[in-house]
Amino acid sequence: MAYVINDECIACGVCESECPVEAISPGDDIYVIDAELCTDCGACADACPTEAIHPE
Repeated sequence: MAYVINDECIACGVCESECPVEAISPGDDIYVIDAELCTDCGACADACPTEAIHPE
């Protein structure tokens, strides 16, 4: 199960730098997580200032 980023994302980029497998990238309006690469470590969710990242 991968993590997902919801509409609470403010596109600050903090999560991208926290991801150890580089599964996070900028999307059109918010950041997105590549489910194929995500290892469910939760580092991104812990770093997110708006709590916009949750397990799918």
